[in-house]
Amino acid sequence: MPDTVYQRTRSFYWHPARWRRAIENQVPRKAVRDWVNRLRFGDAVPPSDAAIFVDLADVAHIYDKPRGRDELRRRDSARVLAGDWDLARRPVGEDSRFISCRMRFQEGADWEETPKFRQMVAELARGLRPDGCADVNDVRARYAALDRVYEEIRARGRLLLREELPECFRREHGGILVHIARDGVLLRSGGGGHRFAIVRLLGLPEIPVQIGAIHIDALRNGHVARLRRQPSLT
Repeated sequence: MPDTVYQRTRSFYWHPARWRRAIENQVPRKAVRDWVNRLRFGDAVPPSDAAIFVDLADVAHIYDKPRGRDELRRRDSARVLAGDWDLARRPVGEDSRFISCRMRFQEGADWEETPKFRQMVAELARGLRPDGCADVNDVRARYAALDRVYEEIRARGRLLLREELPECFRREHGGILVHIARDGVLLRSGGGGHRFAIVRLLGLPEIPVQIGAIHIDALRNGHVARLRRQPSLT
């Protein structure tokens, strides 16, 4: 269990902005999904947006969306699916986020020298808003915050649960998103790419992740139950 859960006032839960965000992130639909899952599978399926604790070494593949199919995102958390969607996978490699974090934290480069920073600046020039950034100063602020995240994770020796953070919205929503394939293979997807790069660089043995879509065969074969172990937090 978390050692320090961020304390929230009652107004946090009843603030109109929180309710708007709940609608935007399909929380009512997720609540119905949780109810249906409980009827179908008992307590075998984690609640939507729940945290599960996994060995970092087991997150060795990325979900590679099949052509012609909608992306599986955070809205699909705890969604039990059949079919061959989980076969669309590729090994975790050194993407632009990982390369940029390695350049910064192991080689001492400035963020401005990294490929991810340059990519975001190029997107700004095309009129886009990468990761919600409106200008280069926003990009600099984003990466300055990432410096702090790195130092905090290194000092603590673990990745905090989302519920331990003041910006927590719902359970582990916003964390590293992981789908569960039929054979129990963990498929990283969605956001959290920089945090995933950081924990890989730091070599953390265990990390919390947000439960994503679940192949029904993973449920039948006990892979989900295996992942629902207690964390070894210190």
